[in-house]
Amino acid sequence: MVLVVLVPRCLYVSECACLYVLSMNLIYSRRLVAWSKEYYANTGAMVRAMEEVRRVQGPKGASRGKVSCTVVEGFQGSGHSFSQSKGGPVKRLDEVLRLEYRTKLLNPKWAEAMVASGSGGAFEVSQRMTALIGWGATTGFQEGWVFDQAAQTYALDSDMAQRLRELNPEALKNIVGRLLEAKARSMWEPSDPLAGQRLAQLYEDIDDEMEMGL
Repeated sequence: MVLVVLVPRCLYVSECACLYVLSMNLIYSRRLVAWSKEYYANTGAMVRAMEEVRRVQGPKGASRGKVSCTVVEGFQGSGHSFSQSKGGPVKRLDEVLRLEYRTKLLNPKWAEAMVASGSGGAFEVSQRMTALIGWGATTGFQEGWVFDQAAQTYALDSDMAQRLRELNPEALKNIVGRLLEAKARSMWEPSDPLAGQRLAQLYEDIDDEMEMGL
């Protein structure tokens, strides 16, 4: 089973942040990096905290650039041991997220497979959209093409939106709501100037249907 370790790193951090780097190098599955809230909530929040420490406590004249987060691929051994793959790649978190979004969330075959699996598949799409916002808020991963394609794939495509609505209206409501949140928080400016209006109308329609029990 391929696993990854997320290691925030920077040049100037407090003793507390350094202690985190040394003692809290946790093992994550690659799939869950782009899915579970535990990772962007914990690792992403620590990256933000280190950036603030660097900004406030860094030596005068020191770089004030963003704190990076590195992913080290490895394999789980016997018991709870973990070892880095021989010659295994070390990647930046943003590279890993781009790969995950291209191969899963934005991949038409993956999207179709999720919808074909029923309500649970719709829920997983919804959770990945929540994680997309989480990584954007904590680490600054806010690439417009990801949001544009996600919106087009799951919300603005009428056939897909209808299928999700029938399978799991709560999931569709969350997908649309997260896209609206990204726009409201200036994480995303849709390439389609009408996208925001269409998403807002769709969200209102879903909310009304759920309230009426349709």
